[in-house]
Amino acid sequence: MSRHLLKATSVVGFNTLLSRVLGLVRDVAFAGFLGAGGGPLMDAFLVAFKIPNFLRRLFAEGSFSQAFVPVLAEWKAKHGEAATAELVERTAGTLAGVLGLVTLIGVVAAPLLILISAPGFQSDGTRYELAVAMLRWTFPYLLFISLTALAGSVLNLYGRFAVPAFTPVFLNLVNIATVVWIAPGSERPELVLAAGVFVAGLVQLAFQLPFLRQIGMLRWPRWGWDHPGVRRIMSLMLPSLFGSSVTQISLLLDTILASLMVVGSVSWLYYADRLMEFPLGVFGIALATVVLPALSQRHAEASPVEFQKTLDWALRLTFVFGTAASVGLFVLATPMLATLFRYGAFDDNDVRMAAYALMPYAIGMFGFTLVKILAPAFFARQDTRTPVRIGLTALAVTVAFNLAVVLPWTMAEGIAPHAGLAAATSLGALCNAALLYRSLVASGAYRPSAGWPALLLRVLLANAAMAAVLWTGAGELAMWLEWSATTRILHLAGLIAVGAAVYLVALWLMGLRQGDLRGQTPGATV
Repeated sequence: MSRHLLKATSVVGFNTLLSRVLGLVRDVAFAGFLGAGGGPLMDAFLVAFKIPNFLRRLFAEGSFSQAFVPVLAEWKAKHGEAATAELVERTAGTLAGVLGLVTLIGVVAAPLLILISAPGFQSDGTRYELAVAMLRWTFPYLLFISLTALAGSVLNLYGRFAVPAFTPVFLNLVNIATVVWIAPGSERPELVLAAGVFVAGLVQLAFQLPFLRQIGMLRWPRWGWDHPGVRRIMSLMLPSLFGSSVTQISLLLDTILASLMVVGSVSWLYYADRLMEFPLGVFGIALATVVLPALSQRHAEASPVEFQKTLDWALRLTFVFGTAASVGLFVLATPMLATLFRYGAFDDNDVRMAAYALMPYAIGMFGFTLVKILAPAFFARQDTRTPVRIGLTALAVTVAFNLAVVLPWTMAEGIAPHAGLAAATSLGALCNAALLYRSLVASGAYRPSAGWPALLLRVLLANAAMAAVLWTGAGELAMWLEWSATTRILHLAGLIAVGAAVYLVALWLMGLRQGDLRGQTPGATV
């Protein structure tokens, strides 16, 4: 079981890695063309893209996927292929109808949405007008990408993990083409960038349709509000709409508050978030993509022991690889930013300011990864209410930190107050993960298997060894800023390779073997 899931995770991770690498290439192109603190265009574009992207994560990858996959797995196990295909077409028609109306409202209400999402833009007429114009092109992305997520969920349930994982590559390819070849020669580059997002949504949806046909699930969408499966999905979506998207709401709050800070704050947070999302996507989201269908099937088959084994295996992988990613990202924050983005309009100050945000994000990344693994354990059992209650608590922690620390810091004109926004979001993620874990254990849905104390000790010591090596090799930021691009790339690649080798060798010397990631039969607690 774990070998099959590990293979699937590797497939998803590889395709996600390709997408993330192209995403970094896209961000390098954006940084060189638009910069961060040097002008209003980048801030305006990021807000215009963040709004539909936020709703995409809220609806498509958040509440919808978390509700749709467990119900679809149950439908497939109990009612057969024909009934499953009907549920897919009814769900697609209903989702398209609802989000089509939402998209129309979003395009018409673009001025109001920008005012709410970035109130600080109102005092800067240029940023506000640019953001409104771009949002009217980017908002329809929500409809296209939500239908893409539906198709991807169906393919994942049928074991076709590679196709949905590869699909985001097209978003990055289209964005790269627009910023490198089309926007620079255009009189309205902001509209070219926004139109690129629109086109990318269509391309991603079209790419998945032939693969749906291969498994017999490509049907013409039909309205199905009264279909029992659709109604079950909708009933699960409503509470999970918030519970699965606390991180996204926190990031949106960051944007709102950052818009009140100095020009460039939105962009600094964006570039820091993009680097955090790289390992989170390659490992955390890849593992979560595989785990949700697996847990849903275990629950539908009434196999609680296998359910716990699957979750235990995923948590062990998360601790081994997620903690190392967090430590590496924290120690190498400034070298990574200098290597990837210190070109063109992205200057030395932008590197420093983005690093101030990336370091707290790195600390919270382990929490973000755990939430990606723990939340599906609730959704697979069609329990969407518990994550909502926990999510509210985590969001309250984030807001309280912002009110108590970040806002006074901003008003006092402290150095880099946007770093406080990143710290608040990370604190909320760690709180969310801790409460989700406690609830699973308290309810009996998960009992840690034997061997956890030894695993945690090994991981802690290996991370300490890796951090010491990386910290010594990283040196001072001034050195990175003086080096050529080639020298930076080679030095960073060498550091990452050495750090990974030190970590893995340390784990091996302390006795960690592949079997330790599988654990034992659930029952023995830590």
